[in-house]
Order: sequence, then structure tokens, then C-alpha cells
Amino acid sequence: MTKAIPLSIPSINGNEWKYIKECLDSGWVSSVGGYVGKFESIVAGYLGVKYAVATTSGTAALHLSLLACGIGRGDEVIVPALTFIAPVNAVRYCGAEPVFVDCDKKTLCMDVEKVEAFFKEHTIRSKAGSCINRKTKKRIKAIIPVHIFGHPVQIRRLVKVCKKFSIKIIEDAAESLGSSCSGGKTGTFGTLGCLSFNGNKIVTTGGGGMVVTNDAALAGRIRHLATQAKRDELEYDHDEIGYNYRLSNIQSAMGVAQLEMLKSHIDIKRKNAVLYRDLLSSIDDVSFLWEMPWARSNFWLYTIRVPKKDKQPLLGHLLSHGIQVRPIWRLINTLPMYRRCQANDVIAAKEAHGTCLNLPSSVGIKERDIAYVADAVKGYFKL
Repeated sequence: MTKAIPLSIPSINGNEWKYIKECLDSGWVSSVGGYVGKFESIVAGYLGVKYAVATTSGTAALHLSLLACGIGRGDEVIVPALTFIAPVNAVRYCGAEPVFVDCDKKTLCMDVEKVEAFFKEHTIRSKAGSCINRKTKKRIKAIIPVHIFGHPVQIRRLVKVCKKFSIKIIEDAAESLGSSCSGGKTGTFGTLGCLSFNGNKIVTTGGGGMVVTNDAALAGRIRHLATQAKRDELEYDHDEIGYNYRLSNIQSAMGVAQLEMLKSHIDIKRKNAVLYRDLLSSIDDVSFLWEMPWARSNFWLYTIRVPKKDKQPLLGHLLSHGIQVRPIWRLINTLPMYRRCQANDVIAAKEAHGTCLNLPSSVGIKERDIAYVADAVKGYFKL
């Protein structure tokens, strides 16, 4: 009988049932309830930031962050070509335009060296101090580095680069909760950090997100926008266009329970990464993406690189064995709604799309299932 091994499913083995039942028993099930504030407080404490605002999704967190930073029509935001589409769509929600940059070959994260080169070669400073794109004549106001598959961007170097050019950093740490870079946790280096608690993440609320920051004014504005821009608790008094981006008490209760398991989840993910790497090490045509010496990854998704000619056949082979694998994302700048946007030297991203696959990565995957996956890969390469 063929096995069925999913790509990434949640691990629900803690106090989820208990805390959610408390919400149901008390009647506090919507966005008002004690677990919302508790969830925010625990995340802020874990990351070492002053403020956290829970949202309905990671995409909502990105949208609110861009709005709070004043991103709008006529502005541009630097984004990776290789990423899940959410951060790029959020830029468009604000009426701004994305400018695509390449990834680092080893980590698949935004290539900071190429970002710096772009600023030096393709931008000028206005009299007001703004960073202007030479080609489009538009203001570049922000950058969204994405910590791909849990591995950190070279974020400390990026902070230095962006400071030179007056660019705000909105970190997309949706995939990297618990990962760190040079002693700091991802999501805490930029002006704002955005998290996701989607069903496939290392901590899940079924669907949810959060913005984290040390800036009180930005945190207050994000909370205001997320609650329909309501400025009076009693009266229906709204001072601008707002959004219903509030996370529910039930989801927050689940998040609190999940966070209690975060350390053990990361320990398991890292242990399984070593096992995968060791089992696949005998295959010359397969390389397992590993963390850099300056980084500590939560290994949210395990990723292999294979020869381009083998990517699609191997994917089909593994799927036929009940192993849910996925190609990495199609480059965003190749999608119909973004083809006309500026894309700068995305050679490494193209190569990664043509050669990389994600393997089953659930926290609850068994060692025997990892061995089964490795044997199936070996079987394809006739080992």
C-alpha cells in the first residue's frame, strides 16, 4: 500500500483543546477576549520587542505595516522575486509598485549584496533626501526581506545598507518564527516585523498573523487601522478607512497553546533536518539546503536542489509514492500582473526555481517516514 506523507500539517498536542474550550465556555469567541492580549504579550516577550498586534493573517500584517509606514501611490518597495506572493500583493494593495531583486544562491533569501548594488547604481537622492529610482523616477520607501523557508536573510548587513539610503525595513518573518541571525530573532531587526500563523506554519492559529515592533506610534496606528479605524469605544466614530483585521479570541487561545510547544517544535525540526541531510548525503545529484554559520534556522520547510532535468520527473516520482512534495514558487515577476514591473538580475532565483523542491516537513513526521522519502529519492536516482 502506498504511503501518504503530507508536506506540512499542524502538530496539535498541547493545551489547544483546553484553552479553546475556555473561550467557548465563557462566550468570549470573537476579537474581544483575554487570550488576544495574552497571545500578543507572549509573542512580544519571546521576540524581545515592546509591542505586538495580532491580525487575521500574515498578509494583513504586511498590509497594515506598509500603510503605517506611509507607503502609497507613487511609491516603490523592494521585494524578492523568489517568495510567496503575499508581500508583493500587499504592496499593490497600497497602490505602490514592487521592484524585484534576486536571491542568494545558498540561502534563497534576498541577496543583500545585489540590493546594495541596486541602490548604488540605479538610485539617486532627491533634495528632500528621498531615494529615487533612476529608471521610473519614483520614490523607493521600503524593502520587504523575506526569511525564506525559515532561514534568515543577512539582515544585519541589510539594516546598514538601508540606513544609508533612508529605506524602511518591513521584515516578512512569516516562515521563520524562532529563527535567529547574529544573536537576534528574525522579525526584530526592521522598523516592523510580520508573522504568520497559517495552518502550515511552525506555530498555527488556523489562520492568523501579527505585527511586532519597538515603535509605540506605529503599533498604535496599526491597532487603530486593524479595528476599522474606530476612535471611540462607545460611539461608531471612525476617522479614516480602516480594516477588520482583528484576530479572534479562539484563534489566540490556540496560539497561546502552540507557543508553549515552540521550543520543542524547533528542536524536532532541526533534528529531522539533520536526519534528512544525512540520509540524502550519498546522492551526488542532490544537495540539501543548509543554514549559514551566522544563522540558526527553524527549518520550516526542508528544501533540496537537484539537476534541472530531474526536477519535474523526481517530483512526479515522489508524488506517485504518496509523498507530497512541492516545487518552490514561480518567480513573482513572471506572473501576468507583475510582468511589467522592474526586475533586476534575477538569475539565481531563476536557477532556484528550476532546481529546488520542498520535502515533507511536518513537526509530527516520523523518522521512518523521512527514511521512506529518502529511499524514494534514492530509487529515482537508481541508488
